[in-house]
Amino acid sequence: MDKEIYLISFIAVATLATVMTRAAPFLFLGRFREHPLLIYLGRYLPPVLMAILVVYAVTGLPTSQDKGWYGIVSLLLVALTQWFVKNALVSIALGSCVYMMLI
Repeated sequence: MDKEIYLISFIAVATLATVMTRAAPFLFLGRFREHPLLIYLGRYLPPVLMAILVVYAVTGLPTSQDKGWYGIVSLLLVALTQWFVKNALVSIALGSCVYMMLI
């Protein structure tokens, strides 16, 4: 019984903390909505973070001769699909499916 109460209270506290961290910027920083720094960050930060994630993912690719090209092929396919289709969900799904078929 004590474990169940502990687990339920842990889930409740984690849920409350998650909701509060998501809502805090909207509640407390609403008056800074048109601030030039926030507009700049909103425009340029997502592509920079995506580039950092791509570099991080590519550094973890295997470098052996027989399987090293699987990740490169799927990465190029994702980039080309995003370039022409402009739909992130389609690009990521297609790249993931091709990578899974290759391995």
